[in-house]
Amino acid sequence: MLLGLLVGTIQCKSRKVTPGILTYRMGERVTVGNVIYNVLHAEWKPTLGEGANSRTPEHRFLVLRLSMTNSGPKEIGIPLLSIFDPQGKQYRELDDAENVPGWLGLYRILRQVETQQGTIVFDAPPGAYKLQVTDGGEPGSEVIAYVDIPLNLEADPVLSEPPALPKK
Repeated sequence: MLLGLLVGTIQCKSRKVTPGILTYRMGERVTVGNVIYNVLHAEWKPTLGEGANSRTPEHRFLVLRLSMTNSGPKEIGIPLLSIFDPQGKQYRELDDAENVPGWLGLYRILRQVETQQGTIVFDAPPGAYKLQVTDGGEPGSEVIAYVDIPLNLEADPVLSEPPALPKK
């Protein structure tokens, strides 16, 4: 009996516990390891840039504004991110969005207790997606979570003048 208990204890210690992958809503604070993400805004665009510098996508551009915070004691490299459609098809973040205002860039290093805010861009068919975020760990051992990015093709609402007040 003691031998069985000892073997059971050794087996439990050698098992690697893999936490479930969580999905968050856009606008919620997402903690993945020492990195805290918040997807603030999503916008679909038919082109990027203006005039001679404009770019046309294969599908449509999804521009996400987000913040990333390193809450840990050492630097973390944040890789390019991916979105997944409901069928599991992956679309990687564009690595050449220099003309997009606030683009976070190709190489993202978060120093300890640093926050960066900016935009990332995808070329994908319009639809609802899950943004995969990571703790910046080694591929295969990284901690990941997902953020739901709902489909919203409507432009920002235009504010109109309020109706005139009745005369007294």
